[in-house]
Amino acid sequence: MSEDPKGESAVLRDTAVEARKAATEHDSAMASRTGAAQANTSGVQAQQQQKDEDSDDGEDGSIIQRLKRILHLDNELRAGRAPLLDSFDLQGIASYIQSGKAKRIIVMCGAGISVNAGIPDFRSPGTGLYDNLSKYNLPRPEAVFELSYFRKRPKAFYTLAKELFPGAFKPTPTHCFINLLAKKGLLQRCYTQNIDSLERQAGVDPDLIVAAHGNFDGAHCIDCGRERPIDQVKAAVLSGKPCRCSTCNGLVKPDIVFFGEGLPERFFRLTASDFDDCDLLIVLGTSLVVQPFASLVGQVGENTPRALINKEKVTGGGGFSGLLSGRGSSSSFNFGDSNCRDALFLGDCDEGIWQLSRLLGWETELKGLVDDLPVVDWEADVKDSAKAVAAEESSDKKASL
Repeated sequence: MSEDPKGESAVLRDTAVEARKAATEHDSAMASRTGAAQANTSGVQAQQQQKDEDSDDGEDGSIIQRLKRILHLDNELRAGRAPLLDSFDLQGIASYIQSGKAKRIIVMCGAGISVNAGIPDFRSPGTGLYDNLSKYNLPRPEAVFELSYFRKRPKAFYTLAKELFPGAFKPTPTHCFINLLAKKGLLQRCYTQNIDSLERQAGVDPDLIVAAHGNFDGAHCIDCGRERPIDQVKAAVLSGKPCRCSTCNGLVKPDIVFFGEGLPERFFRLTASDFDDCDLLIVLGTSLVVQPFASLVGQVGENTPRALINKEKVTGGGGFSGLLSGRGSSSSFNFGDSNCRDALFLGDCDEGIWQLSRLLGWETELKGLVDDLPVVDWEADVKDSAKAVAAEESSDKKASL
């Protein structure tokens, strides 16, 4: 790694401090002005607004100009930096990995890596999960993942869950590639938005997986909070009849994060150390629109290369929050002229992963993992689970007599 004669890291830290100070002053100025603004007539308010917008010498204008200068400085620093990759494509990423510089790789993935497994993504017009939910007569597609609606009509979720439950689908080559990274000791962590648990089914150690939006690996009663056997949920999914808690008769929900619920504690606990240590970030099959997951792109260091393998170009990052974190505007992907570290492959995730594997000389190993995937008879597995649950319940009843 080349030295830093200009002290860019120090300058970036200083700009972050300056940005925080400017933002605080801006918030204070706006708060102190609120009472007076409410007393003005609409005409005076309009004049004042125009005056504030036109003036660069006023308090707000000064703060805005300072923020503009900070952003401009950040862009100048990035434009003058030497590239971290030989090329901003899969060849550049392959060369970087082969150089031995990538030893703590983080993979971020979304629904796009599971499409080839037969699981629809959420937002694709015509084929996405939300578009296909019309048959359930929902007030809106997202309602199936809302806790309030689940309480009223749990059957809608349980019917849908049969299409998503782990075991009904086979991991893709992309899932197997994540496992290959782990087998080579290169995977720091896999952060996934998916609830299908296909990373684990592909062989990735659960300790290396952070399911940001939860999954079907566990289940709890939404009333008393008691953990319930996942076999009970499997049996309920097969029958289409919602699972009830044997303690309080409350509804049992798989540990999937519904809208309005907080993300798992493990997500927040691991992100800080993981992304500080990361030396290569690979983002696969995600639109990067859901926060806080999308902001993780900006949590790696300035000297960490990033790769996006996706059907469409996305930016991600956290916008202004990236600046306040000390990462500058580089929190988002940058594929423009000032790019110094972001590689891009536009297309199918599996296609991109096969290309990357060939460039790395890993194609045979990846093919071996794909061919060795176990065949799972999901419905037979669920029926066995249902029998086990029924036998357990019968035994409990006899014991209580």
